[in-house]
Amino acid sequence: MHKQIIAAALAATATTGALAQANTGSHNPALKNPAVQTTAMTAKGHNSFTENQARGRIARDGYTNVSKLMKNQNGVWQGTAMKGGAKVNVALDYKGNVTNH
Repeated sequence: MHKQIIAAALAATATTGALAQANTGSHNPALKNPAVQTTAMTAKGHNSFTENQARGRIARDGYTNVSKLMKNQNGVWQGTAMKGGAKVNVALDYKGNVTNH
């Protein structure tokens, strides 16, 4: 009987851990995809990218001469860059999404 109780407790613990790991419905998910996404609007949120990381991520999306990067009050890196021979304003949000306007 004692072994059955221990086995049941271990099974319950293992199931609880699996359920906790399956919870991926966060409204503010961590960056999981290293691929750069281009979006129409930036997302507000705490941005953990450093300036150099932001510059590199914007460059990976095809921009050159990325400059004047500053993080705004919404946690979005904003600056200027060149793409297709034109100077554009670029932004990088906490999710790693790049926008231009």
